[in-house]
Amino acid sequence: MNVSVIRVLLVDDHEMVRMGLAAYLSTEDDIEVVAEAGNGEEGVRLTVELRPDVVLMDLVMEGIGGVEATRRIREACPGSKVIVLTSFIDDEKVYPVIEAGAFSYLLKTSRAAEIARAIRSAAAGEPVLESRVAGKIMARFRHGQEAQPHEQLTPRELEVLKLIGQGKSNQEIADELIIGIKTVKTHVSNILAKLNVEDRTQAAIYVHTNHLG
Repeated sequence: MNVSVIRVLLVDDHEMVRMGLAAYLSTEDDIEVVAEAGNGEEGVRLTVELRPDVVLMDLVMEGIGGVEATRRIREACPGSKVIVLTSFIDDEKVYPVIEAGAFSYLLKTSRAAEIARAIRSAAAGEPVLESRVAGKIMARFRHGQEAQPHEQLTPRELEVLKLIGQGKSNQEIADELIIGIKTVKTHVSNILAKLNVEDRTQAAIYVHTNHLG
């Protein structure tokens, strides 16, 4: 029985990353690395020329980055699925490349076998999203075009915010969470900055307005 081979293009400005991926993927009977590109421009050119099934795309590169390269690939070669493979998971990286047409989003900390599975899934039309990326996208979907400010808070900061909403002082928060007063003050400062509010009163109002209490 003939095995359908998935043709893959690697786009990454780190040669060692490309070499490592190519070496592993070459051991897979159903995956063939057809070319490697060291930057976004070359990645777009090779995609147009070779029409791979899947493009493994880094995000941060000299010249055009992964977002613009993904956009150009999706416009020129809609049949090529772009899998983002990056070290970054912050909002300003995730949302633009998903909007540009990335099919899947993985972190470079993923195991090699996970990357191979994502390639097979993409070729089969099934997207794969790193769990934290999926959470970000679902949160944004639930709340419309923009994620809510409190979604930027860490779990501990959210705990502190809810206690602020209950009118508790820094010392009372420290006692309840069994943490130092200085730590509480740091959390409060971070919370005010992330919510873009001026003081604890506005933070408390935010809690009640968004039903976080």
